[in-house]
Amino acid sequence: MREYNFDGIVGPTHNYGGLSPGNLASSLHGGEVSHPREAALQGLEKMRFVAGLGVGQAVLPPQPRPSLKTLRALGFTGTDEEVITRAGKEAEHLLRLTSSSAAMWTANAATGAPSEDTADGRMHLTPANLQQMFHRALEAETTHAVLRSIFADEKHFAVHAPLPGGGHFADEGAANHIRLVTPGHKAVHVLAWGRSAWRDDVRHPTRFPARQTYESSQALARLHKLDPAQVLLPQQAPEGIDAGAFHTDVMAVGNESFLMLHELAFVDPRGLLKTLREKLGEGFTYVLATNEELPARDAVKAYPFNSQVLTLPDGTMAIIAPEESRETEPARRFLERVVAENNPVKRVYYLDVRQSMNNGGGPACLRQRVWLTDAERAAVKANVFYSAELHETLAGWVKRHYREDLRARDLADPKLARETMTALDELTRILGLGNVYDFQK
Repeated sequence: MREYNFDGIVGPTHNYGGLSPGNLASSLHGGEVSHPREAALQGLEKMRFVAGLGVGQAVLPPQPRPSLKTLRALGFTGTDEEVITRAGKEAEHLLRLTSSSAAMWTANAATGAPSEDTADGRMHLTPANLQQMFHRALEAETTHAVLRSIFADEKHFAVHAPLPGGGHFADEGAANHIRLVTPGHKAVHVLAWGRSAWRDDVRHPTRFPARQTYESSQALARLHKLDPAQVLLPQQAPEGIDAGAFHTDVMAVGNESFLMLHELAFVDPRGLLKTLREKLGEGFTYVLATNEELPARDAVKAYPFNSQVLTLPDGTMAIIAPEESRETEPARRFLERVVAENNPVKRVYYLDVRQSMNNGGGPACLRQRVWLTDAERAAVKANVFYSAELHETLAGWVKRHYREDLRARDLADPKLARETMTALDELTRILGLGNVYDFQK
C-alpha cells in the first residue's frame, strides 16, 4: 500500500474573502489583492517537489466559482451574467461567499480509510459536509461528484455521500483525522472534534467556533467500517481553537509511526500519547511542543504543524513546511529539535506557498491523503496521478486561463465566471473526469 497526496489545484477565482471566523490569516488578509496564476503555479511546484522526493502525488480539480447554482437558489434569476451582476449590486457579501476559493484546501474535502483498515476490504472516502461555514458547505456536492468519478470502481472503493444533519453532524474532513501505524500493530485512526451537538459534559471554546462535532467523528468511524478498538476520539483543546487552531492540523500532524503535536492540540494530549503508545507499541514516536517552547500565536502564524510529514523511499521521513516556519524563530527552533531527536524525521524542507498561507492554509491543507494498493491504483482510470507530462500540461493550462491579479470588485465581473467555466471545462477533459460540474450538465 502506498500513500498518494491528492493536492487541490488552486482555482481561477483565488481571492482573499476573509470569510472564516477563527482563521486568523483569512481575517488578516481579507480584501487584499490576490494572484491566482501565482497561487496555482506555487501549488504545482509543491506537487513537483513532493513527487521528486519519490512520494505518491495526484491532483484534484477546483470548484466552479462563483456558484451560480447557489445564487439562483437564493433568488437571483436571469442569464449567468445577469445573476452575477445583480448579486454584485444587491448582495456583495453573498457574491463573496459563493466565490470563495477555500476548496483549494483539500484536506477538508473528505476523510478516508485505506482498505487494509476496513472491514469490507475497500478504500472508503466520505466528502466533508463543511456545515459550519456557509461558503464551504457549498463544496460537498461537487466534491462528491469528483470523488465518485475518480474512485468509480465499487469493487475497490466506497465513496459515501456527505453526512446528513446540518450542524449536528458538521464534518470538516481529514483536517481533523490522523492515521498512525507501526510494524506488527493495527492502524489507529485519531478522529478529533471540537464540539458536541448533544453531550452536556463538554467544554467549548468561547472566542471562535468549534467546527467538527463529536457525533460526526463517530459516524465516520462507523461508515468506514473501522474496528472500534482502533478508533480514538480526542477533543480539540478549546484554548487551541480560541488561539486560531480551528482544525486539528493547525496543531498536530502524524505519519505512520510518528506524531508531532502542540500541547494545545487536544484536551488531554499526554493521555492521548499514553493510549497511542499502548496501542502502537515502542515503535511509536512523538515530539510534543509546550506553549512555552512554541507559543500558540507563533504556531498559528507559522503553521509548523500544518506541514506534510512524508515517508521517503529509504524509509526515513521528511517535513514539508511553509517558509513562514523558517522565518518565525520559535517554529524554526521547534522543527530543528524534531530533526535532532531520535525519531524517523531526518530533514525539513521549506516551500513557498504564501498565496495559500495568506488565506489560512499551509502545505498540509493543500492535500488529501489517500492510501492505495497497486490494484486500487490501477482501478483509477482518471488522469490524476502526477507526472512530468501532466505538470507541464497543467502549468500551460494555468498560464492560458488564469488572471495575474484579482481584486474584490473583480468577483462581480461576469467575464471572470465565463473564463472560469471555460478553464474548468478544459480541465475535466485533461484529467478525464467527465461532466462533474453543474454547468456541464
